[in-house]
Amino acid sequence: MAENVLNVMLLEDEEVFARAVAKRLQKAGYVCQIASSLTEGRALFKQFAPDLVLLDMRLPDGSGMDVLAEFAKSAAVIVMTAHGELSDAVSAMKQGAMDYLKKPIDLEELLLIVEKSQRQVVLQTQLTHAQEREQRPDGVELIGESAVMLSVRRQVAQIARLSAVTDAPLPTVLISGETGTGKDVVARLLHQSSDHADRPFVQVDCASLPAELIESELFGHEKGAFTNAQTAHCGLIEAAEDGTLFLDEVGELPLNLQAKLLNVLERRMVRRLGATKERPVAARFVAATNRDLQQMVLEGHFRADLFYRLHVLTLTMPRLNERGQDVALLAKHFLSQTERRYGLKPLRLDESALKALISYPWPGNVRELKHVINRAALLCQTGIISAADLALSSKLAAEITPIHGLTIPDAERLMIENTLSAVDGNVSKAARKLGLTRMAMRYRMEKHNIALS
Repeated sequence: MAENVLNVMLLEDEEVFARAVAKRLQKAGYVCQIASSLTEGRALFKQFAPDLVLLDMRLPDGSGMDVLAEFAKSAAVIVMTAHGELSDAVSAMKQGAMDYLKKPIDLEELLLIVEKSQRQVVLQTQLTHAQEREQRPDGVELIGESAVMLSVRRQVAQIARLSAVTDAPLPTVLISGETGTGKDVVARLLHQSSDHADRPFVQVDCASLPAELIESELFGHEKGAFTNAQTAHCGLIEAAEDGTLFLDEVGELPLNLQAKLLNVLERRMVRRLGATKERPVAARFVAATNRDLQQMVLEGHFRADLFYRLHVLTLTMPRLNERGQDVALLAKHFLSQTERRYGLKPLRLDESALKALISYPWPGNVRELKHVINRAALLCQTGIISAADLALSSKLAAEITPIHGLTIPDAERLMIENTLSAVDGNVSKAARKLGLTRMAMRYRMEKHNIALS
């Protein structure tokens, strides 16, 4: 399905009504094709591959129920029933119909239902793609043989065993660590190691969601809950179904939403904005943060009750410069990935490149390493990548390396100040050099009272 375009098949034998519906949908930007019988409908369905089917229950050569289950396997289906045929609508919903409309049908009401269906079709497509990505080996590999990574692997396996021996909802898993250390990879690995690996994995970046939309996106809303809420909207918590909801950078959630999230975690129920009833939540929750949540609690920026609710099953991702020879293993892994993705001829890292990789401090951790290898592979002309091809900042390395006697906070402050100085105070450039998001960079600057001159 092309972005923002829904292909609609209308299976309706009343010609005048069918033309009116098609005209209204096409005016709204949808692609619509018409069939007037079951025979035509089956043929058009195979040829047109619609995203949505508007299905009449009474057709010249049979009932819409005869094709409903078949169509619902690969498309959303809205059934159209005559007055007094409510039993047909109930049966249709049981067989997979998304919604139903009673004739006579108001075209504007029909358009609203189609718009609602479009959002659900798009969401389902995104979830399907997410599941497909998670099934690819590259998406869930945890590369490394260092002692700290072997410990992380053991903890992941232990948590996976817990899910296999109990039907009760597991406590939330909290993954901590600096930006770029691979927290999202561990979250996906936890999902793939569970007994619901075939269910959705929904990732929510709490730091990037706009403040005015985050509540609606997470919890959903009912029609009329606020201005422009013309239809009901399924939130990301519900979208995770009985799969996994990954709350990345959970420390960025506003305080008022922290209270709502705590309620969901405690009671396993979610209430959409504007709703009077709650809906059950069967998803497992995994959260991640690069911030010190305990310090945030002391500063009043994070709820203590939510912190204790999250801080039960915990994993800590080590910095890349704590992982020794894992740097070389990861570099070769990323090099192989880049070769496959772009169809490159075989490349290799020479001895100078491996030494440079291992000696570099990696302030941006694994994410920075991946970007460095991708860039070097794409620009390499000889098939052999040397230290010069990596273009690692010797100035940055020299400034960061001699930090003996400094505490970690002092070293972090020095690194940020030096990087900002090197880019003339450009926060975005400094964040990219350090492998941080702009928001994470701003947080660290505030944390260390670093002001731009």
